[in-house]
Amino acid sequence: MNIILIFLQIIVSFVLLNVWLVRYDKETRWRGSISKNMREEFITYGLPIWFMYVVGFLKVSIAILLIVGIWFSILVKPVALLLVFLMLGAIAMHFKVKDTLTKSVPATLMLLAAILIIVLA
Repeated sequence: MNIILIFLQIIVSFVLLNVWLVRYDKETRWRGSISKNMREEFITYGLPIWFMYVVGFLKVSIAILLIVGIWFSILVKPVALLLVFLMLGAIAMHFKVKDTLTKSVPATLMLLAAILIIVLA
């Protein structure tokens, strides 16, 4: 049992759930452009609102599956790979709206964590 892998799975899951369930409607310094909540952020990126729900469902599902992956390790790599693609998309959206690099830091850290999960799994 790799304690670093488990720790990463728990941290990434907590962050995803925090962003999508706790901070969904709250203003943070990491939101794209001048957005004040998740809905405004997706609108700023030029993405349809239905896509926000798809991404939210995927990220909450990833969080849950990473936790379940502690006991069922076969889930971990494909779930982390999906997170890699979503984080690449998030970083691309920050570049699209010409955000400062600072606003891309959380997505970049999540991308690196997802890659490390894949390597360790």
